[in-house]
Order: sequence, then structure tokens, then C-alpha cells
Amino acid sequence: MKFTFLGSPWPEVVAEVEAAGHTYVSELDHAECLIYRGEPLPQLPPSIQWIQFVYSGIDRILPLIRSTDVRWANASGVYATPVAEAALALTLSVMHQHKPATLYGTFRARGILDQHTQLLADDQRTVAILGAGGIGKRLIGMLEGFDVSTVAVNRSGRPVEGATEVVTFDQIEAVWPRADVLVNLLPLTAETEGLVDKQVFEALPDHAVVVNVGRGPVVVTDDLVYALESGQIAGAGLDVTDPEPLPEDHKLWQLPNCTITPHTATTGSTGRKFIAPCIIENARAFEAGETMPTEIDKRKGY
Repeated sequence: MKFTFLGSPWPEVVAEVEAAGHTYVSELDHAECLIYRGEPLPQLPPSIQWIQFVYSGIDRILPLIRSTDVRWANASGVYATPVAEAALALTLSVMHQHKPATLYGTFRARGILDQHTQLLADDQRTVAILGAGGIGKRLIGMLEGFDVSTVAVNRSGRPVEGATEVVTFDQIEAVWPRADVLVNLLPLTAETEGLVDKQVFEALPDHAVVVNVGRGPVVVTDDLVYALESGQIAGAGLDVTDPEPLPEDHKLWQLPNCTITPHTATTGSTGRKFIAPCIIENARAFEAGETMPTEIDKRKGY
């Protein structure tokens, strides 16, 4: 396979993919595969047969994907470890009151912080994971040392390794009252947009922590703001938001019980470290006439 990038190539990725027997070319019209990072896409030459998007979420580029005649693959599951790590970090940071502690700026706040501090490894807490694919499985493994129960929510009800329980979407309402921590890992689709809304926040325990490292619009922002301000839930940790980027004057930035990272669970530096094996395996499948492991279904949108 001959492959290329738009703009400057990632040298680490080029080296790893070439080591697998493929050839980097600098000209788009000489390539069979384009490794795509989200730049403006020029008219594709006939030589391009498929495009590898280096990130997982495709909702923002789905119209572009559907406008082309070539096959596309994304990075679904590639960043399971860093995204699961980010989800766990946000969970612990919110529960341990890191943001309000910093805002207080004094050790005299220890007493009031103690009133709101929660421990993940306490009283057999339940962590509900929406979208228990590769990231969810990795997160479940990371949670094993905390002695929690994990409820994995997926479409099919298929078993999820390590999960205490698996629940399908049609049973999801029974999950909310039991969730001490709710982690969203879902992609953005017509089915998932606005899923975590006012009714969900009302059903969650008032000590619940909501973490979103999936896609911002799965959580209704105005409903989240109200839930945080009114005490419907204890806190939130967000790596994705709606809108994104979140305006600098948005109320969520100011709330002491909301910790935000600016979509840094996966970044360009993360892509450089993790994407090459995905490209190599997709190339193998493409050349064999198979469906690529992370091939995008243009109709379904994921």
C-alpha cells in the first residue's frame, strides 16, 4: 500500500507503517490510502481507495465522509487506554474535590472539603458505563482495584469482560438510580444525542458524579448546569462539551463541582503513539478484500 498525509506527516507513524511493508509517498495522487487528521479535504484523485481518520469520533466529519465515494476507517478502540485513564482521573478528581480545593487556595478549607469528599473504593459503589466497547473494557480493568460494581450498557446485551452486569438500552432507566458514577463513552448518533438529560439527572442519586469522555452532545448542557447548581448531582468531570470548544465565559467553567479538560483525553501526540497498528491492520484487511476492523458504516454513522 502507498499512503500519505495531508500536510506534514507524522514521522513515527510513517516509520512504523513502512516497517510493516507499506510505502510512504508525499503526493496525494500517488497514494492509495490517505491518513486524515481533519484538515480541509481536497478533491480526491482516483488513486485514493480508502481514508484512515486518526481519531474515533466522526460526527463532525460525517457529512464529509458521506460525500465521498471511498471507504473510510476511524480509530475506534485505538485510544482505549488513554481515554479510560482520563475517565478515571476525572472521576477521582471530582470525588476528591481537587477543583474546589484549588479555588479555595487555603488549607483552612479542609473541613468543608471533607464534607463533600467521596471515595471510589467505599461501600461497593456502582459505576455505570454507557458504551462498553474497547474503552469501557479498559476502564473496567482499571476499576478492579477499587472494589466497585460495574454496569456496562450496550446495544446488544453481549457480555463485557469484567463487568458485574450488562444492561441493554431498553433497560437503561433502571440503571440511573443505582449509579454512583455515570461514565459516558458513547459515540454521537441520533439515538445517543441528548440521552443524559433532565430526567436522568433527576433519577441519579444526589451524590452521583457524571463523567463525559465520549461526545459532548450526549449530555444536555443546560440540564447539567441546573443539576450541578441545584444539587441534583454532586459533580461532573468533562473532557468533551456541547458546544465545543466551550466558550470561555460559560458557567460550567465557574462551577466548583465541575472539572473540565479541553478534549485532551486524545490529542495529536496520542495519535502518534497509538494509530499505526490500526492503519496496518486496516490495510491488511483492505488488501484482502475484507471489511476493515474499524471501517465506518456511512449509513449508521459509526
